[in-house]
Amino acid sequence: MLKSLYSGVSGMKGFQTKLDVIGNNISNVNTVGFKKGRVMFQDLMSQNIAGVTAPTNQHGGVNPKQIGLGTGVGSIDTVFTPGSPMTTNVGSDLAINGDAFFVVKPDPNGNDFYLTKAGNFNRDANGMLVNSNGYSVTGVDGAKDQVPIVIDKDEHTNLKFTSYSIDSNGYINVVSEDGKSGKLAWDATNKQYYLNDGSDPTKDTENISLATSVVNNPGGLMKVGNTMFKATGNSGPANIERIEDNKGGQMIAGVLEMSNVDLTDEFTEMIVAQRGFQANAKTITTSDTILQEIMDLKR
Repeated sequence: MLKSLYSGVSGMKGFQTKLDVIGNNISNVNTVGFKKGRVMFQDLMSQNIAGVTAPTNQHGGVNPKQIGLGTGVGSIDTVFTPGSPMTTNVGSDLAINGDAFFVVKPDPNGNDFYLTKAGNFNRDANGMLVNSNGYSVTGVDGAKDQVPIVIDKDEHTNLKFTSYSIDSNGYINVVSEDGKSGKLAWDATNKQYYLNDGSDPTKDTENISLATSVVNNPGGLMKVGNTMFKATGNSGPANIERIEDNKGGQMIAGVLEMSNVDLTDEFTEMIVAQRGFQANAKTITTSDTILQEIMDLKR
């Protein structure tokens, strides 16, 4: 059979995959924290008709004669360029201007965690800061102890927190019902949350900030759904630290990082994929016509 038939089929399969990725990008154009994908093609093996001949004193060299056998998907990359910021003026909505990711856990006291750029957080009935799936937003203190962020009351004085805000380094500034203000802190000894008013500098290391993580190769992260990622062997370790320690950027409250999908690019790539699919289909129909001509030689 003609090799062009199989080359055309491989091309159609590749462009179908490209259209699948483009469709997913477009469907998530307004998804908070979504990172678009792209398909990169590479040629498959080639059949050698004749090998290489090196030049000699008597004659010049001869190049190899090869016939390509189609194309394949080389990679489906996740593009981690920044998304467009959207101002919401909601204090618990956060965006990171930098490379860091937020850290969320399905079990607040468990070891499993996920990374995300989606900062649309809120407090549940117990005052715990969670994402839209109910996963707890992880906090970290100066000793790198990981704790859930519970903005409810000062457990030393039993006074409720009446308001809170999150600064650019992820610290939670709280105000208690007696009018005192300070940072939300974690007393690891007594395992209690309390308001640190700054009067004792030795307790500053107990201040809680939102945990973040920076990985060496974001493209190696695995998508697990719900705009969350999981570290893999090729992403590098996801160490959980303060954002000021891992140099991951700054947090911006009242802003959300939206999808980095550009509809102009996606529709252009869709046209390219559609025409590529049609061209490969034409290769198959042309090959079929040639085969029909061969069959008609018998008549």
